[in-house]
Amino acid sequence: MVRRVFSGEGVRYSGVVDWLTRTTAGRFGVAGFVREIEASATKASATTQNERNATDVDDMAITTDAVTPETPASDNMMSSSVPARHVVAVSLITLSWLVMLAILVMACFQIQRFELAPGEAMPVSPRISFVKSANGATPPTRYASKNSIRFVTAYGGQLSVLDSVLGWIDPHVQVDTYAEHFGTQSPSAERVTGFQAMYGAKQVAEYVAMKKLGLDAQFLDGPIVVDQLVCLPNPTPNSACKNLKVGDTIVALNGVTVNTLKDLSAQMVGHKAGDKVTLSVVHYKQKATDVQKVNVTLMANPDDATKFIIGFMPADTRQVKLPFDVNITTTDIGGPSAGLAFTLALLDDLTPGNLMGRGRVAATGTINEDGTVGAIGALEQKAVAVKNAGATLFLVPKGQSDKEVAKARAAAGSGVTIVQVGTVDEALAQLVKNGGGSLTQ
Repeated sequence: MVRRVFSGEGVRYSGVVDWLTRTTAGRFGVAGFVREIEASATKASATTQNERNATDVDDMAITTDAVTPETPASDNMMSSSVPARHVVAVSLITLSWLVMLAILVMACFQIQRFELAPGEAMPVSPRISFVKSANGATPPTRYASKNSIRFVTAYGGQLSVLDSVLGWIDPHVQVDTYAEHFGTQSPSAERVTGFQAMYGAKQVAEYVAMKKLGLDAQFLDGPIVVDQLVCLPNPTPNSACKNLKVGDTIVALNGVTVNTLKDLSAQMVGHKAGDKVTLSVVHYKQKATDVQKVNVTLMANPDDATKFIIGFMPADTRQVKLPFDVNITTTDIGGPSAGLAFTLALLDDLTPGNLMGRGRVAATGTINEDGTVGAIGALEQKAVAVKNAGATLFLVPKGQSDKEVAKARAAAGSGVTIVQVGTVDEALAQLVKNGGGSLTQ
């Protein structure tokens, strides 16, 4: 899912982040995310003096003194005047260099402006690989697609002065302030959130595709990773908002090891809002042995004052257990909006025939384990990427607003048909209408 810069979703970070997605409402915490200046040299018109005959010194003196109004002294010398066209040419060249210098300076200085711009629509199949699982199970026959569905990204990153000016001119580029772009998150926290979301999207897509084909698949609970923090207007010094960071992994509560959310919930029994607890955490990208302890005061749930929470929203870190291992390469792309495309690509590669049908097909949308499709962000920018990739059918979530879909259709043009779908089954039905095969054939 970042170039100046981030998705899938896809932001793509330059670093990457799939500015691809819109943050969806979730549970709060855990209870009980030159011109060639041709330098056209002007024609030189050299003026030469007339030859003079040798004369006596006296004659020369007389000649020199006898200067009359009819024969100005300047007539006896080479003309030194500069043609007007030369002055104009020099002025234009100087102006051109000044403009080029100004552009160079504008391109070198970054300002607190960030873009949301069209990214790419890339085939999924070349990014997929099937390998033996740890228990030695062999993957089934793969029918690698020659017309793979495409997932779509949007670019997001800090802009220079020049980039900002160009972005304001481009109708399909959104230029935001720092607050508009990141909200209460920091850039590093946003990247962490994006990568975690992409990981979750791949896991869910693999699960949904396998279950759809009747293969054995199940979820295993993963570690407790902080996805988003719940911050009140005036957080207390011991609040989770002040003491935890996005990407932290919680490994113990009050000295008791907690490996999953179920373990954490069990240890929360008997506590109440206002209680102080000690969390053992491992910061993002730190070694598992680098454990730090932080004290946190439990808070009332903003959605239900009768309940309490630690003050964070956990990432979906579940791991899918499959009969064989699936790898989907998404280096430097973050966000969950490629979920639908990943699911359809897996179904296509695991079944014979052409599932996509006519032309190039692209899709965007989050995927849930029940096969439903969720809304995403940057739909207009993704529509431009789809158009640039030459796709003719673009599947998008039903959850997008009428205004978002209208803007996407205007950006994509008449050459791209945009169809809204709410489930994987609805997406498959649209592909059949597009001339694709069915899973039962």
